[in-house]
Amino acid sequence: MWENFKSIVGALAIFLILRAFLIEAYRIPSGSMVPTLLVGDWLFVNKAIYGAHIPFSNSSLPAYREPRRGDVVVFVSPYQADEAARGNDPTPTLVKRLVGLPGDTLYMRKGVLYVNGIAQRQGYGAAQVVPEVANFPDTLFWWQKKVGLKSSRFGAAPAQPTHDDWGPLVVPPHKLFMMGDSRYNSKDSRYWGFVPRENVRGRPLFVYYSYNADDSDRPLPALTDIRWSRIGHWIK
Repeated sequence: MWENFKSIVGALAIFLILRAFLIEAYRIPSGSMVPTLLVGDWLFVNKAIYGAHIPFSNSSLPAYREPRRGDVVVFVSPYQADEAARGNDPTPTLVKRLVGLPGDTLYMRKGVLYVNGIAQRQGYGAAQVVPEVANFPDTLFWWQKKVGLKSSRFGAAPAQPTHDDWGPLVVPPHKLFMMGDSRYNSKDSRYWGFVPRENVRGRPLFVYYSYNADDSDRPLPALTDIRWSRIGHWIK
């Protein structure tokens, strides 16, 4: 019994070390990253690439690569007061695409994102404007009024930022700007601001399991509506 106990404890310790510092599983709960990631995708996340976070501390191990613009990143969200008011987790772990690095100037005009004056493609899939969202003056955008540039070579920030018309603003040192690929279905840095570098937790590697979790008409879709073509899909 003692030998079995030691084996179990040893295996558990190895599992916890791997999970804390190297690889962790993550489930996609929303459509904010469609078509890159789908609801019902299960991912393996590389936690070491950007410097694994040391549990129960504010420190991380050294990174072997810094986050790059265009990376899909797993991170802890900045505090979201509106989610706390609804009784939800105010700092959930999210996955989005990194679109702005420290020093980058970002803005959107008519739904097109510009980075340092260069137009970016609208997400990573087909874009379809949602008028009721595009120009709605959501109060969650008001934080941008403090950081929007009053004048710049790209023009001035609008008095009232909206989903499709905001900035220019400059990403501060040690901060990142995240957006979902499905721009009209993503609550991201446009709503809750810059992500501190220390909040980054890793980079998704590949989909190890996937099933149709959002619109399946089959019973027990996790077993009966598996997306076989998604399994092994590398995330870019």
